[in-house]
Amino acid sequence: MSKDTSPHDRLWEIIKDTRFGMLTHRHTDGGLHAHPLTTQNKELGPKGVLYFFVSKSTEVGQRLRADGNVNVSYADPKKDVWVSISGQAVVSEDRAKVEALFNPMAKAWFPGGPTDPDLELVEVHIRHAEYWDVKESKATQLVKMAAAAVTGERPHMGEHKEVPV
Repeated sequence: MSKDTSPHDRLWEIIKDTRFGMLTHRHTDGGLHAHPLTTQNKELGPKGVLYFFVSKSTEVGQRLRADGNVNVSYADPKKDVWVSISGQAVVSEDRAKVEALFNPMAKAWFPGGPTDPDLELVEVHIRHAEYWDVKESKATQLVKMAAAAVTGERPHMGEHKEVPV
């Protein structure tokens, strides 16, 4: 992260370049259930809301109406970046937002366009977010881990930030 980039901006930089997020919610049996979803945002914005399209014919919207506590995780192992977000999810009726976010990729899943009767918009209002951004090369990471194994001290690699939302 450059010294001019805030943790909030770095969080968005990571998310926007990661194609899918795994949205995890509580299932009716109490277990956790995850779905890969495409983030529809064009920006994160100061309120920290993520947007996803889901199908009404799936369980996702129903589960979120019953319990909106969710986690959304993003990972790009090739870039050594990871994100974990906890928040409150709601199914939104904001048709203007659906129109603004709808794109050609969404049309593959919702051929009726933004008015497709199967389309639901999910908003995840971020309560807590953090990311891990490892800048060191794989070789440097291995050397630092080997040194840590010998010295007993944890290796210091990359950047870990909790993001104020």
